[in-house]
Amino acid sequence: MTTQKGPIIIITGTPGTGKSTHAQLLANESPIPLRHINVGDWVKEKGLYENYDDKWQSYTVDEDKLLDELEPIVAEGGIILDWHTCDVYPERWPDLVVVLRCDHTLLWERLEKRGYPLEKIQENNEAEIMQVVLDEARSSYPDLPVVELQSEGPDQLESNVARIIEWIQAWKNDHADEES
Repeated sequence: MTTQKGPIIIITGTPGTGKSTHAQLLANESPIPLRHINVGDWVKEKGLYENYDDKWQSYTVDEDKLLDELEPIVAEGGIILDWHTCDVYPERWPDLVVVLRCDHTLLWERLEKRGYPLEKIQENNEAEIMQVVLDEARSSYPDLPVVELQSEGPDQLESNVARIIEWIQAWKNDHADEES
């Protein structure tokens, strides 16, 4: 999707892989102003859900409402969408899809620290082992760059953000003529 203001970047991954931390650092360090939207928080704040599932301690998202709310913001460009899934977004939206991955043992510890119920930890851990989010991203955006990055500590966080910033700089250079 060509935009005037900046690229549309999706940062996705199993819960606990560091999406929000990456997205916020990226928004802070980007050479182009980027707005970070934590989609899970946004869904709660704007009431873009059908109900709350007590068993899984999560909201059932109303995808139509979510997309209707995001459409005008995405159309402006310069945005990072941070969420544990990506297949809900139209293929025309993103310029880059980043899938964060994490060793399943470390992921388990992170989710325990969040206080997730055992069944939810097990489900998310299995999803990470089976690379569900990565496969979802690749099948949803076959013609776009889908980048898989390990996210297991501060060094990887910094190098991942630096790598995405290099991509943003290249995007900016490729779209320089659109700014005039």
